[in-house]
Amino acid sequence: MHFASRQVVLPAAAGSLNRPDTLPVWHRWLLAVTTALVLWLVPAPVALAVSAGDLPDLPAGEHVLDTASVLSRAASSELEIKLAAFEGAHIDARLVTLNRLDYGLSLPAVGRELIERWRQASSPDPLLLLLIDSQTNTAAVVVDPALNGQLPRDLLTSTARSTMATPLRDGARYRQASVEALDRLALVLQGGEDPGEAAEAEVVSLPSNVPSREETANSNAFTWVIVLLVVGTIVPMLTWWVFSR
Repeated sequence: MHFASRQVVLPAAAGSLNRPDTLPVWHRWLLAVTTALVLWLVPAPVALAVSAGDLPDLPAGEHVLDTASVLSRAASSELEIKLAAFEGAHIDARLVTLNRLDYGLSLPAVGRELIERWRQASSPDPLLLLLIDSQTNTAAVVVDPALNGQLPRDLLTSTARSTMATPLRDGARYRQASVEALDRLALVLQGGEDPGEAAEAEVVSLPSNVPSREETANSNAFTWVIVLLVVGTIVPMLTWWVFSR
């Protein structure tokens, strides 16, 4: 006796209908293209622009406010000691680093706003602020109006645009820029003579074997080339004529 075999088809799981490997080819291709477009159109996160109002209140006992995170722990400790030394001249010196300024703002403007904001929260000593913008590698030195007699505006401008700008521009050396600026200002406050702007490093060109345009114009190289061409043409012809006779 033979029994007829029957094929039993089990119902597919409901969740398998939404699996990518069960979708038609054109549907999977469309899903991939849509995902790629979404990832391309969504902008990457960028650093938020900051202003003086975004900075925290003046931290008690801390002279370095490294919001741009450009200073190492050792550099911050060294600068803390140098900034604290200004208390001997009754000056509250601070260093502030920023990673991006709000549109239309400048470092001097931020410094003046910070002085107005921090004046009441700080010690009775007038404020001296060194500011660094890590995005553009620029600097500014701003002081409380009470210090204008001890630290003239020309000195502050020169310190920011030369003493600090040179290390910042040549390798983003934030520690060196801050140390050299503080040393220069401290020397002036102690009654010493301003060392002035740092001397620009002289670029020494290495000797070259390539002649300059003037050397080429004054040389007889072209004449010698013509002579050699003439000799190279006539000598073989004369040699052939002599031996062919």
